[in-house]
Amino acid sequence: MEDIAGVQTVRSAGEVAEARQALLAERTHLMRPAAVSRCVGAEQADWRRFADHWDDLEEDGYAARQGSRRLRRYGHFVLHRTGSLRPMPHVAFVQPGETNPLHVGEDRHFAPLTDAFVADPLFKALTRTLGQIAACLEDADEWSVKVHPFRVIASADTEGLPTPEGRHRDGVTLVTSLLIGRENAVGGRSTVWTPDGTRLLSTTLHERGTLLLGDDRATLHEVDPVRPADGTRPARRDVLVTTLTARHSAERDAQVG
Repeated sequence: MEDIAGVQTVRSAGEVAEARQALLAERTHLMRPAAVSRCVGAEQADWRRFADHWDDLEEDGYAARQGSRRLRRYGHFVLHRTGSLRPMPHVAFVQPGETNPLHVGEDRHFAPLTDAFVADPLFKALTRTLGQIAACLEDADEWSVKVHPFRVIASADTEGLPTPEGRHRDGVTLVTSLLIGRENAVGGRSTVWTPDGTRLLSTTLHERGTLLLGDDRATLHEVDPVRPADGTRPARRDVLVTTLTARHSAERDAQVG
């Protein structure tokens, strides 16, 4: 009898290896839903359960300043190369000043991830897969993992702005965007550039489970506004943005101290 678990492990390793190779060659890579599902061992029922967490996000008051409606939560973890994942204290989210001109030097406070989200097996499998992929960019024992589930909402008179800061980088090693769902939405095209403005990839994430990867050290990214297809109803775009940054010995020592 065929060892199904063994076959799945081999296929998952192949998908990770392909993503690593593409990321090193192109500095960006689009993983199709079937490939992502093989990596994380997920069926459609798992994706539907995971998508339910996006109905439990909270308003982002910082995005409202830019005239956009966005819901989100935020969590910070440390991922070890062994796959162990531990939560970090919930504190303000801060980006390096040169990466986000809208929030230079600003501590932004967001609602924490729910216990149900953190306990979801799909979340854990996704994060570990991203750690395996990120290993091609830097040889690190530990990764600082920051997790942002977003819902952008648009109406007939108000565009949804997934990246109100425009073309930017996040100041991390690996930046990823996973589509969770779209409803009544047009637009939302994701584009990745080199620092000199050469376009590397441009795509609209349509299907749940599509994963866009980028080497944030060597690229910039932006997402076009979202608009309703039917102006009588709101549009929404749900994504999971996860970033990984290599943790070095000095940072680990500071955490211990």
